[in-house]
Amino acid sequence: MYSKCHLTALPVDLKPDMNKKLHRFFTNDHQRLEQLLDKATEKPGEVDLHYYQQFRSGLLRHIKMEEKILFPAAKQGSEELTSRLFPRYRLEHGALTALMVPPPDATLIKVIRHVLEKHDLAEEEPGGLYDICEELTAGQTQSLLDQLEQVSEVPTHPPNPIPFAIEAARRALARANYDFDEIAGSKEPS
Repeated sequence: MYSKCHLTALPVDLKPDMNKKLHRFFTNDHQRLEQLLDKATEKPGEVDLHYYQQFRSGLLRHIKMEEKILFPAAKQGSEELTSRLFPRYRLEHGALTALMVPPPDATLIKVIRHVLEKHDLAEEEPGGLYDICEELTAGQTQSLLDQLEQVSEVPTHPPNPIPFAIEAARRALARANYDFDEIAGSKEPS
């Protein structure tokens, strides 16, 4: 089901001792978001909407930082490489954004956690998205960090309970090669 992009085959010279300030910035934000989602789901069978809203808003801001600042800067370093690398992440960003629309329940949270686990690992692992972007944006690190710190929150509406919202999320997941029902455990793996 989950098809991992083979980043190790990409022709980027990753220096093991390179300064990884961008990697650290985004990884720390992943950890912050994970903590918010953990707080929102501390009590079994309940979702604390105060923390969940912080998670939603934070995740959308995180996606905005990658899409509006990191990706364009990396693209300047190698359009050919990023044209092969970014589509997978953009589809996953679309799926995660769509998952922020329906009201949270145990099934939705399970799917969100699954996608984030796979997505974050592919970004953070050695030779992953962040290492590649770090190399492609060498010399721009402080400027990029300054821009990232200035990114505003993404305005959100309350979760939308209409059936179309969850159906749209399912379609976005399918485009990103995820199966909602399989992740949720309501369908046998193929």
